[in-house]
Amino acid sequence: MSTIQISRTKLFEQVAAHLERQILNGDLKPGDRLPAERDLQTMFGVGRPAIREALITLQRAGLIEIGNGAPAKVAMPTASGVLSGMQPAVMHMLTTEKGQHHFQRARLFFECGLARHCAQNGMDADFAALKAALAANEAAIGNRASFVATDIAFHFVLARAMNNPFFTALHDAISEWLRLQRTVTLNAPNQERVAYEAHQAIYNAITKRDPDAAEAAMRDHLIQLEDTFWRETSEHVS
Repeated sequence: MSTIQISRTKLFEQVAAHLERQILNGDLKPGDRLPAERDLQTMFGVGRPAIREALITLQRAGLIEIGNGAPAKVAMPTASGVLSGMQPAVMHMLTTEKGQHHFQRARLFFECGLARHCAQNGMDADFAALKAALAANEAAIGNRASFVATDIAFHFVLARAMNNPFFTALHDAISEWLRLQRTVTLNAPNQERVAYEAHQAIYNAITKRDPDAAEAAMRDHLIQLEDTFWRETSEHVS
């Protein structure tokens, strides 16, 4: 087995980059096992720490899976896996006012698009699921944990109507990133009822297949949530 010549600076990064190129080029395919760590040491002419760090780097990138005692194997990244890897950085970003504003703008664009798409392209099954989610949301008023769950479920129906795993994965990630906003806004008086009525307006517009009204209803809903969040935050600080 020939030794692959590499520079001696940041060895693990160079090892990781070489293996990443093999994966992205298709030389290593999902399910393929990488050589054992000892063989990788020989291939690259580096020590075990560099190989370990390179494999961890690839694992964090979602490109490989590392089992207990077994050689690493190439993974097929999923949308949910990629987005979940972003969570620590996003949650840190959301600790700043600027980060919250940027997130709220991104969510507004995303959710308005979902509402418009569902009004234009939703199927009867989507409308039935949305109706059931709306009923559950109303029934949950007064039970905070249940209301949060049914709120998330209502918005999930819109993401699922896209029939695209990236949208459902992004919805799930956004729901997690919204923890602080939901906690703050739901402390406002009568906010559960206000949110439910906004969901009802969204549902009515979607089932009438009116994309402009659906987008407007979603926009009104999210802007009300944003305004409530900043008002409650300001009052809490002051």
